[in-house]
Amino acid sequence: MPKEGIYDVHCHIIPGVDDGASDYEETKRLLQMEYNQGVRGIIATPHFRFQMFETPIEHIKEQFVLAQRAAAEISNDLEVYLGCEFHVNMEMTEMLKAGKVSTMAGSRYVLTEFSENSEVSYIRERIYALLSNGYKPVIAHIERYEATRLDLNFVEELDDMGACMQINADSIIGKEGFFIKRFCIKLMKYDLVQFVGSDCHNMYDRISRVGEAYSYVKKKMGETYANNLFIENPQKILKDAKRRKER
Repeated sequence: MPKEGIYDVHCHIIPGVDDGASDYEETKRLLQMEYNQGVRGIIATPHFRFQMFETPIEHIKEQFVLAQRAAAEISNDLEVYLGCEFHVNMEMTEMLKAGKVSTMAGSRYVLTEFSENSEVSYIRERIYALLSNGYKPVIAHIERYEATRLDLNFVEELDDMGACMQINADSIIGKEGFFIKRFCIKLMKYDLVQFVGSDCHNMYDRISRVGEAYSYVKKKMGETYANNLFIENPQKILKDAKRRKER
């Protein structure tokens, strides 16, 4: 594992705000698991989805302080940043501009989720809406959507538009099945992946395996490629956030 540590850009470790960590103790256990796997930077991404996850941003920020406290108790070199897994809707750009949901660590990057059966035209239009308003969409677990899984050309189109692709650690190492793993390998070989996230939710059936995924990608694609996905690209998010803050 690299000395500087790897990053997890998609996880549900803030206590009591979505279907992720239920309380402070579970948050701390998840963070300890991440730390043990070599993770030193985490973007916590609680869900926002109409009629399912609509936790007010004020409460999320209050609970996020608890995640920061838990991280500090584990180690002073474990950093946690606030983001959101934003399920797309027709009001999303207005919500982002109003600060009702968080971008990734305060950057232009937005972790963007679709329904698994979303149509190509809807995905294309909503990604364009984010890009045209100055945001940088990171499409969450790109391997889950039928529209992208069945058409690599569409993934390439999204990449050409300026979107980024994120895949889940479990998908890379085969926990979601052989065909999903094979698709993830194909995405990496065609250089159509920019980020990996654990998408961890709890200490039972949805744990973090981001360290295991890093080791697999390093073995399969080489250390330079693995460091790009797990370190350098996440650092671009943080650098972008810093530039925006300094304006």
